[in-house]
Amino acid sequence: MARPDKASAVAELTDAFRNSNAAVLTEYRGLTVAQLKALRRSLSGNAEYHVVKNTLTKIAAKEAGVEAFESLLAGPSAIAFVSGDAVEVAKGLRDFAKANPLLVIKGGVLDGKPLSAADVTKLADLESREVLLAKLAGAMTASLSQAAALFQAPLSKTARTVEALRAQVEATGGPAAAAPATEEPAVEASAEAVAESPVATEDPVAETPEPEASAES
Repeated sequence: MARPDKASAVAELTDAFRNSNAAVLTEYRGLTVAQLKALRRSLSGNAEYHVVKNTLTKIAAKEAGVEAFESLLAGPSAIAFVSGDAVEVAKGLRDFAKANPLLVIKGGVLDGKPLSAADVTKLADLESREVLLAKLAGAMTASLSQAAALFQAPLSKTARTVEALRAQVEATGGPAAAAPATEEPAVEASAEAVAESPVATEDPVAETPEPEASAES
């Protein structure tokens, strides 16, 4: 490979390391082109699977600050650069390796931390991000339902109490019907006094005398 091509390849690998949240190194010795294509398709959406040259990858990894692959780059190498769910990628590689034993998982790096082959397998045994989010959503829904029940319980009790009081009031005829009617003797006495008063039986307006007839007719 010419020097400019090597520099370009190193630059691309360096960017791939820097822009990935994880990377898994594999050895693909003996796998066919068709099998590699199938593996790429199974990882699509979460990772890009690239066959790499060991010498250039060592340079790119060093430039990107990745030291996990220093002693692992030997033999035909390919790296899954993860941009999505690292757990799903680990599952895909593990399952493919079970069906195709020629694929060997050698190690990896996750968020800058090195992973052994056993660590990648443990990562594959974890639940995916979607499953964890679904469980979290279910837990939140259950918590909200419990909170709603706690808020509704006192309100229901209050509503039953108010209804019982209303039924009791209706049965007794209501507060106004239960209370005895009160008379107002002071008002009646005043009315009688006015009726017996002489002022009340006479016209208080003085009669005006009629004018006398004129002597001249």
